Amino acid sequence: MTDYKVVVDKSTVPVGTADKVKAAIEDELSKRESDARFAVVSNPEFLKEGAAVEDFMRPDRIIVGADDEQAILLMRALYAPFSRNRDKLFVMDVRSAELTKYAANAMLATRISFMNELALLAEKMGADIEQVRQGIGSDARIGTHFLYAGCGYGGSCFPKDVKALIQTASGEGQQLRVLQAVEAANEAQKLVLIDKITSRFGHDLVGKRFALWGLAFKPNTDDMREATSRVVLEELFKRGATVTAYDPVAMDEAKRIFGDHTQLDYASSPNTALAGADALIIVTEWKEFRSPDFEQIKKNLKASTIFDGRNLYEPDLVKGFGLTYESIGRRAK
Repeated sequence: MTDYKVVVDKSTVPVGTADKVKAAIEDELSKRESDARFAVVSNPEFLKEGAAVEDFMRPDRIIVGADDEQAILLMRALYAPFSRNRDKLFVMDVRSAELTKYAANAMLATRISFMNELALLAEKMGADIEQVRQGIGSDARIGTHFLYAGCGYGGSCFPKDVKALIQTASGEGQQLRVLQAVEAANEAQKLVLIDKITSRFGHDLVGKRFALWGLAFKPNTDDMREATSRVVLEELFKRGATVTAYDPVAMDEAKRIFGDHTQLDYASSPNTALAGADALIIVTEWKEFRSPDFEQIKKNLKASTIFDGRNLYEPDLVKGFGLTYESIGRRAK
């Protein structure tokens, strides 16, 4: 009897990919006149950048898409050490598993864009988005995850998967109007910091220097794919500003992306980035940015202004140090 093979697809792929893989293997086996038995399984990963090992060792759910009983048994055995709670493993058909991966990331992106839109409304209405977040997050049907307002999501997953799901639906003759709005809202949100900066300093920023804290799209990674920092930097450059940037791990990646850009310098620490700057811009919520020396910040900044794209600080606290604090949907009392 020939060996039984299981082909496992763990990537994020368009719905129907496993069927294409299966057809390709069947075609090749036919050409070889082989009777080898195999099954194709969709097993999408749900690993967060910066926490991939932990997510793999302690998954909150395991999705197995398969229609072959032997393949399902093998996958159950493979994941047994990581899913002693059997409720964590969900078996479904292959196409449903493929769609689940896209749907999960699209849902999280939707929550982020929704909160970002509410944050802009909160600013206009004199409300505090953090208090709103706590109020709606206490509803068990909503929960607190991915309800933090900011300057837009980025990375390798959310932007790509939202676009891919919109495109997949279009291929089926269906519009995903909610996701189209999510994508549009996120692109607009990446410009919110620029709007705040130009409102204070004007559209012509020639002669202005800004300190930028954070380059990666999120903390604990050097990934700058679709990062808000890239949009902010490009917009500042277009307006003639210069920038001194600091990020704990992503500066080499920034140098690869921007090369020897004459308007961009790099600092060895958050405080050294402040030297000679008119204002501070925060784009990534690294832990080392959470408890800064506000007196030192005020001493170094010419305009005593912080543009915080991640709402790291309590507005009243920052105001107490004589700093102007421009956050996303928050206000000092």
